[in-house]
Amino acid sequence: MYQLKSRVRYSETDTDARLSLIGIMNYMQDCSTMQSEDLGVGLGYLGEKKEAWLLSSWQIVIAKRPMLGEEIAVGTWPYAFKGIYALRNFVLYDKNGELAAKANSCWFLFDREAGRPMRLTKERIAPYGAMQKALPMEYAPRKIVLPAADMEEAGRIRVMKHQIDTNHHVNNAQYVDMAREALPEGTEIQEIRADYKKAAVLGDEVTIRRARTEAGYVVSLSGADGSIFANVELRVRTADPCL
Repeated sequence: MYQLKSRVRYSETDTDARLSLIGIMNYMQDCSTMQSEDLGVGLGYLGEKKEAWLLSSWQIVIAKRPMLGEEIAVGTWPYAFKGIYALRNFVLYDKNGELAAKANSCWFLFDREAGRPMRLTKERIAPYGAMQKALPMEYAPRKIVLPAADMEEAGRIRVMKHQIDTNHHVNNAQYVDMAREALPEGTEIQEIRADYKKAAVLGDEVTIRRARTEAGYVVSLSGADGSIFANVELRVRTADPCL
C-alpha cells in the first residue's frame, strides 16, 4: 500500500470543523497521484505520451470525518486491471489508526490524440507491481440508475476556473461538491457514488437535478444540450457517530 500522512488543515474543513467531503476525495486523489509521481509515471510522463488517467466511477464509504488539526493517513493500491479499466482501493485513517473512510474507484487511460480510452498493456501496469487484494467492502455497481420519475431541477452552475484541473476538465471531486449543494443544509453523507459520463469544461452551464430515494438522494448533472456530465448518489447518515 502506498501511503501519505498529513494533518487536517482549516482550508480542508466544512462548517463543522471536520474534513469536508471534497477534502476526503482530494486526499484520495492526491495519494494516487503521488504514487504515480514517485513511480516515475506521473503527469510529466503522461504528458510526453499524450495520455491521461481519467476516473470512471467512485464509491466512497465514510465512517467519520476527522477533525481540524487531526493527524491522518491515506493509503491506496491497485487491485485489478480488466480490459481498459484499472481498479483501485483507498483507505483513510484517523489519528488513532481507525478507518475513517474507504473507497473503490475505476479508472481508464485516455489517449489524448486519438480521443479515446486505451487498452492497458503490460508496459503501462508494470510500474505498479504485483496486484494486492481488494479491500473488504460491499461493492456497489459502477453505473448509477436514475429514477424513472422526473427529477426536480435544483439549480444551475456555470463552470469556473477554480473547478478545472490539469486535464482542462472539471475535477472529479467538483461534481460531487455540486451535487452536495442540492441537498438540504446539515445533511450528513455516509456514502458517495459517482458515475462520470462526459467531461465538463470551463464556461459550461451545469443543470442540477435531484430525486429523493430511500437511502438519500440521486443527483444528475447535465449540460445545456441535455447530455449528462455525471450522476451522483449521496446516501444519508441517519445518525452521526462523530457526535
